[in-house]
Amino acid sequence: MGVEIERKFLVAGDAWRALGTPTLLRQGYLSLEPERTVRVRVEGGSATLTIKGKSRGATRGEWEYPIPVAEAAELLDTLCPQPLVEKIRHRIVNGPHTWEVDEFLGANAGLVVAEIELSSEDEGFDKPDWIGPEVTHDKRYFNSNLIRHPYSAWKDPA
Repeated sequence: MGVEIERKFLVAGDAWRALGTPTLLRQGYLSLEPERTVRVRVEGGSATLTIKGKSRGATRGEWEYPIPVAEAAELLDTLCPQPLVEKIRHRIVNGPHTWEVDEFLGANAGLVVAEIELSSEDEGFDKPDWIGPEVTHDKRYFNSNLIRHPYSAWKDPA
């Protein structure tokens, strides 16, 4: 079984914009059940199908498989609930870790979060100055929840 250990933070300021390379991502979900999500993603010239289990703390099972881009696009356009999650991802290397800063578009425009994957929940890491409050355990920020409850509809966005 694959395991994902990920922590998520809001982003403060714009200093991160000068770092990393931007890539457009489009993703949708074939399953939005809390016990399991099944995601289809197109990122640049590649596509993946990802299955994730229920989160336990910052950890959950994760299995990812490459799929043809044309098939992923068809799944996104015909089977995934709309609107899709669209975002520009900036991968920023910071010491031994890589931060993924996601600048959301469309119905989630205005939301910017940074994620870091770790090898254990208690692994230490350096926080750049542009990292804001942690939102790892706030389900509103799960990409799968942004389909049903877009950031633009929140009454009290952070």
